[in-house]
Amino acid sequence: MSDLSLISLTGRSTLGKAWALSKPFWSSEERWVARGLLGAVIGLALFMVFLDVQINSWYNNFYNALQKKEVEDFWGLIGWFSMLAAIYIAVAGYNRYLNLALQLRWRRWLTDKYLDGWLRDRVHYRLELKSYGTDNVDQRIQEDLKEFASLTLSLGLELLSSVVTLITFSRILWMLSGPVTLPIGTGVVIQGYMMWVALIYAVVGSWLTHKVGAALTTLNFNQQRYEANFRFNLVRVRENAESIASYGGENDEKRNLTGRFLDVWRNFRQLMVYSKRLTWFVTGYRQIAIIFPIMVVAPRYFAGKIEFGVIFQTSSAFGQVQGALSWFVTAYSEIAQWRATLARLASFHEAIQAARLEASSNQGIQRTQTSDATAIALRDMTIRLPDGQVLLGPIETMIRRGQHTLVTGPSGIGKSTLFRALSGIWPFGEGTIDVPAHARMMFLPQRPYLPIGTLRDAVAYPAASQGFRDEVIAEVLLDCGLPQLVARLDEAEHWGQRLSVGEQQRVAFARALLNKPDWLFLDEATAALDAAMEQHLYGLLRERLPGTTLVSIAHRQSVAQYHVHRIELVPDSAGTRLVSSEI
Repeated sequence: MSDLSLISLTGRSTLGKAWALSKPFWSSEERWVARGLLGAVIGLALFMVFLDVQINSWYNNFYNALQKKEVEDFWGLIGWFSMLAAIYIAVAGYNRYLNLALQLRWRRWLTDKYLDGWLRDRVHYRLELKSYGTDNVDQRIQEDLKEFASLTLSLGLELLSSVVTLITFSRILWMLSGPVTLPIGTGVVIQGYMMWVALIYAVVGSWLTHKVGAALTTLNFNQQRYEANFRFNLVRVRENAESIASYGGENDEKRNLTGRFLDVWRNFRQLMVYSKRLTWFVTGYRQIAIIFPIMVVAPRYFAGKIEFGVIFQTSSAFGQVQGALSWFVTAYSEIAQWRATLARLASFHEAIQAARLEASSNQGIQRTQTSDATAIALRDMTIRLPDGQVLLGPIETMIRRGQHTLVTGPSGIGKSTLFRALSGIWPFGEGTIDVPAHARMMFLPQRPYLPIGTLRDAVAYPAASQGFRDEVIAEVLLDCGLPQLVARLDEAEHWGQRLSVGEQQRVAFARALLNKPDWLFLDEATAALDAAMEQHLYGLLRERLPGTTLVSIAHRQSVAQYHVHRIELVPDSAGTRLVSSEI
């Protein structure tokens, strides 16, 4: 199963959610390359454990050679260590490289699937209209998917390496430890006592680590949310710089941004406190682990039961076993970050699934296509707000092909929302909209959307610019009064910020001339233009697009001359009444 949106995470444990989100990748079309990379990374990790064993044996021989002053053995062991170290360095480098390659491939796959789930069936729009328990979608896709792939792989491979290290070095430590007799009664003999010491040391350390750092998961979750909120508001200021400057609203924006940053600051202060405590504990834990095994094994050396080299070999083996057993201690901060990332990703996943389920439940306004229809028909339709409040309705009307129609009514009555329902993106309400099958519809809002990229892409949107010759694009720009843009087709800009609202509206008309829709809906599409330009552009549409039916929302009476039919939305005590008339 490669469609993540079909997976339910409800009621699953943390590990269950992680597995549910991970499994599809390993059985997807990427599986063979992914499994090959994973096998290579695991193989290199296991080979590094083998090298650790060789280095552990080297400690014994090296320090014994030092004790016995065997010069020839000393230099031979130096050479052997140099070779082991060189191999270890090379293997570690390739291990890291292949690990990152696997992370990148996994992240690319996850990003593709989540983008598809977010954009398909207009889920992205539903998430903005109604709260589904998630926020900062941009962070979920950009940051959390990256962290999930990275941390899941690194923590999983570190855990596997720790398990293999534990199994390998436990045997060595057991053999090196020998027996110890505790003065209890007639004496209690404990075999492999260093192994038991390492186990007790790690268990106590893990328990204390959890107690010290338990709050980090929640703090990391909140920190990412506050950072995302702060970043989002910064972007909002940048994208609306002209309006803010016109209003002189800089002080208000600063107060808002400062408030957002205070959330970041306060939560980070708490993170600092808990991170400090955890760092104190983990650092102390590691430092004690350096000297602790030597202290424990030293009495056997002083008693003449072991050689000098065995002390360091035992210390090394103890460090490996203790380190493997203490994986939870050393990885606790990463585990907390991983759990927070997983929680955010799971909430986003559930939000996508809930919105998708609602979209496919056949509830709300139904939009059907009829092969022999020659009109758009609204049948017993009621349009509601997301909270269920009635905005328009009940509505019964028809817009015939070729019948250029003007929609009027008081501000706020719901004319733009009616257009959203006609386009099929407004889900809240009841009733049916019948549209002609295969009808190509285009909507021009008051503030057009211009994608970031080249100007030719912005003009051709949503079609691909490759489908139009440059001469054709240049011609429609000239026709729409934009000669200054003809030479800029190859420039990549944030055109929504570079062009005035009037220029953007003229680009939208050029877009309509290129795409030649069957039905063109204009929602105050000339509000920023003067009467002469409005007359020119509407005249262009009537002349160049004779097969296109125009449906306009406008408050200017001058727009009526380009239409033959009027639909007026009139509020009354029973709801909203439609009054149809010829112009």
